[in-house]
Amino acid sequence: MAIRFDGRVAIVTGAGGGLGRAHALALAERGAKVVVNDLGAARDGSGASSAAADSVVAEIRAKGGEAMADGASVGDFAQVAAMVARAKSAWGRVDILVNNAGILRDKTFAKMELADFRAVLEVHLMGSVNCCKAVWEMMREQGYGRIVLTTSSSGLYGNFGQSNYGAAKAAMIGLMNVLHLEGRKTDIRVNALSPTAATRMTADLMSPVALELLAPEAISPGLLYLVGEDAPSRVILCAGAGTFARTIIHETEGVYFAERDRTPEAIAAHFDAISDTAGELVLTDAFGQTGRFVAKAAAAKGIALSAETDARP
Repeated sequence: MAIRFDGRVAIVTGAGGGLGRAHALALAERGAKVVVNDLGAARDGSGASSAAADSVVAEIRAKGGEAMADGASVGDFAQVAAMVARAKSAWGRVDILVNNAGILRDKTFAKMELADFRAVLEVHLMGSVNCCKAVWEMMREQGYGRIVLTTSSSGLYGNFGQSNYGAAKAAMIGLMNVLHLEGRKTDIRVNALSPTAATRMTADLMSPVALELLAPEAISPGLLYLVGEDAPSRVILCAGAGTFARTIIHETEGVYFAERDRTPEAIAAHFDAISDTAGELVLTDAFGQTGRFVAKAAAAKGIALSAETDARP
């Protein structure tokens, strides 16, 4: 079955260029009405211009699609709420939210000003929170929503000189996990996309050969999958240069220590066993871990847990 978005309304933030532009064009090509959001700021978040968003809207309309430009700053909830209200007024609903807007202020942690740390968190983390909050109640009421948060290998694995960006992008995983749990009853599916692409954000971070291979358009098929009718939820999809992979967070089986053995020396002595990946698990919520730990302790002490006991408050 072809993945189509006829009758669906999508908001793509940071859609004036790079990945956001590619996402907006791909959604429109498959039938979505698209709000092309872009503040038009420089890479560090300074300045503003409507030219980039207007250009993408013109591209979509030239191909017969429907789109509107919006210059809301994702860091300002009132502006974001007004953008969502505009979309609803024009098209009646919002079905898809692609949180793509971002800035970079790279420096080593030793040299980074806290203001630059906060600025990156404000756009990436709070910008995503603002957008999700602005569409959340509407999606709950209509019983349908598809949200993508943009994470990064910098957040998943780290990258020198990007403590602010890495922290913000790692936060996307925690936000995704909770919104997945809270949205599933009303068919709001929440996923994370971890792209590697040649954009103005990465232009001076990669070799010319890598930049040539890493076209933003190579990422968008993954984005389309994550916001489709039959999309999964709570998936971290990695994409770049035509390759798609999935990051899955596992927890090792772990080792139980009796009270007399709970010392840092014992942990050091058994750290290989603690780290053993045999029997590792993918947990579905925070209390999944709590329940496992309680069950291990109860078994070690010979305590029988009733069927109703699951370590939840």
